[in-house]
Amino acid sequence: MGTRLGFAAAMAASTLLAGGTALAQGNVQETLDKLQDFRITEAPEPEMVPQDTERAANIRKTLERIKLPDGFEISLYAVVPDARHMAVGPNTAVVFVGTRKERVWTVTDRDKDRVGDEVKQFAPGIPFKFPNGVAFDDQGILYVAGHNRLWAFPAAEFFYEGKDPAVGIVKNKFFPRDEEYFNHAFRVLSHGPDGKLYMSIGQPYNVPSPDQWPMEPKGTIVRLNTDGSGWEVYAHGIRNSVGVEHHPESGNLWFTDNQVDGMGPDIPPGELNKATQKGQHFGFPWYGGGDTRTEPWKDKEPPEGVVFPELTFQAHTANLGLTFYTGSQFPDSYKNDLFVAQHGSWNRKEPVGARVMHVDVDAEGNVVSKTPFAEGWLTENDEYLGRPVDVAQLPDGSLLVSDDFTGAIYRIHYEG
Repeated sequence: MGTRLGFAAAMAASTLLAGGTALAQGNVQETLDKLQDFRITEAPEPEMVPQDTERAANIRKTLERIKLPDGFEISLYAVVPDARHMAVGPNTAVVFVGTRKERVWTVTDRDKDRVGDEVKQFAPGIPFKFPNGVAFDDQGILYVAGHNRLWAFPAAEFFYEGKDPAVGIVKNKFFPRDEEYFNHAFRVLSHGPDGKLYMSIGQPYNVPSPDQWPMEPKGTIVRLNTDGSGWEVYAHGIRNSVGVEHHPESGNLWFTDNQVDGMGPDIPPGELNKATQKGQHFGFPWYGGGDTRTEPWKDKEPPEGVVFPELTFQAHTANLGLTFYTGSQFPDSYKNDLFVAQHGSWNRKEPVGARVMHVDVDAEGNVVSKTPFAEGWLTENDEYLGRPVDVAQLPDGSLLVSDDFTGAIYRIHYEG
């Protein structure tokens, strides 16, 4: 016990190691106990991903067809299987990459030529389940959101080099284990200016029936302290947000929301929302997207004061990860603007999406316009050559774009 308290104090994360309830018995708990005491485990060596391959060469050929505004260029940063949401280390710029499977990857650019040299598995002894969401706090602690558990890794940028990272459990479950589900099961995270974590929890249905609602915390964005305390619903009435981010000046929470399927090829629209305070309701399931009413709820009175989107997108483009641009590499006109990854439709007869959108946001934090920024992953024959998931910024001001279809991360930079 003394060892753990000493470790926690050294890492400024004492409550992380005490958080959560007991895990399953056996090797998993034994591994966690050892990691929390800085002891070596029997975890396998991290899996490595080859980079200089024919697959990488073919991805580079695909990138030749991507259209960008004048002065911008795109290149392959790394081959990363199932690459989803990304968190860039604040000290080393190592990129931690979540997936919808059982792996978290790290991407290291050791010679700083803006190409990932090494891609390897992070924390091979940890039993991740859908570790999609990743985020750093301002102390350099990495948080990984699985389907029903939230992990913390103090000094992740140091410990990732080996197979045994320091680890704590912030939250051991978000809802009862017997209520776990596979649809809309992938969490995303943001560390807010208030020092708290914000996490989306999608609900499992296309549209739940009135007798299935409310389902909270499913269908919400929750907020909690980094030690797991203070758990509360921050935003209500959300179908399935797969992108949350805070404005760099106002601190307001912005998030995408994927809207209802099966209503038609052109309705309802996808959403970009802004939450300005705790407790706001964003309309689902009364509304399927924008102001489009859903069939099961059309005769039900919506909650008072529903907050409608700041911006709507073409239906079924599947808007996922987003980031505000705070770098200095791009022209000044991009400062504090949003970049949004559109994953692309999955059941539309004529596919749409598969691109990165630029959303112009003015100095008052209001949306001015939206335009395609990077596109070309969807061919004229309706074939996906890639499906963007998330966007993140490197310290040099270039943008990373993850793609879980190709299994890659791209880098977009400005040459001027």
